[in-house]
Amino acid sequence: MEAIELLKEYKIEVDPVLKKYFRKKLKQAEEIDPLAKQAVQSIADFTLAAGKRIRPAMVYYGYLAAGGKKRKEIIEASMGIELIHSFLLIHDDFMDRDDKRHGIDTIHEKYKKIGKIMAPEKDNAHFGNSMAVTVGDMASTMGYEIIFNADFSAERIIKALDKLQNIVNVTIPGQLLDVVMENRGYATEKEILRMFEGKTSRYTFEGPLHLGAILAGADEKILRIFTKYSLPLGKAFQIRDDILGIFGNEKILGKPVGSDITEGKQTLLFLKALEKSDKKQKNILYECLGRKDLKKEKLDEFRKVIKDTGALEYCQNLAEKFANESLQALKKINFKNQKAKIFLSEIVKFIVSRTV
Repeated sequence: MEAIELLKEYKIEVDPVLKKYFRKKLKQAEEIDPLAKQAVQSIADFTLAAGKRIRPAMVYYGYLAAGGKKRKEIIEASMGIELIHSFLLIHDDFMDRDDKRHGIDTIHEKYKKIGKIMAPEKDNAHFGNSMAVTVGDMASTMGYEIIFNADFSAERIIKALDKLQNIVNVTIPGQLLDVVMENRGYATEKEILRMFEGKTSRYTFEGPLHLGAILAGADEKILRIFTKYSLPLGKAFQIRDDILGIFGNEKILGKPVGSDITEGKQTLLFLKALEKSDKKQKNILYECLGRKDLKKEKLDEFRKVIKDTGALEYCQNLAEKFANESLQALKKINFKNQKAKIFLSEIVKFIVSRTV
């Protein structure tokens, strides 16, 4: 059974639980304030719009891999990381000025439109960003609430909450580096890979796997192996994500293709192309990077330089190298569940070959 099938199987189980949770939160918010209800509904729409649920699935399969048996309880607990994911994405979207996520308006874009209706003469972009910060913070509190109320021993809950806080803590420096690199207009390969480790490896793979293993009562040995598995996997994931951000299909991705270029992102693709380009190719790269009105013709020129300089091939090969490192680490785990073994090995192959 391939990872994507196991991921779909998990999603079928967790999505109804998520919907039930949001119904409860909407009822609670209704008793507080209409704005609170609107915020909860925004989080629900954003979270349920799409997404493969990779992070909560990592919690689930990390738990099973470590020998956990309480399937219903871990599915409920795994939702916590999905709300933390929504919180981080909501903030990330307005920093990146993205107006679409999973095919719907991002939170700051949604509230910007609401602001235009309420007070057309005001700075509605600022209003949208301000509301996105607040709504994102609300999603964060939901994530912690879910773990706090999970049906596990008090000792494991405390350790899990500590881990959840650590996941956010190690993600923030990666985001800081991302913002700084974009602002100053250059980056090194070492910095980009360090940013990938902070923004992706730690919170998409290592943190959720640790969270699941902790709730299963795992020892430090399996946590260390999960770290060795996760750090290269996150880099492979992000490299592939950046490739799709330029060469993917907007309808399938659910967000604008080329937004990394228009926002002046210092991606590994751009860096390697710059290293290998001639004067004419460099001019094309710099002409496109940060250009808000990037037309399809210019995007195609940018893509051609990425291919012709070997930057695309370099990044694809590097992603495969990191994926192989991840698979090697996985061999050291004494799996307590066969499905978890299949999922964690096959997800590596899926990540480096995915088209969405």
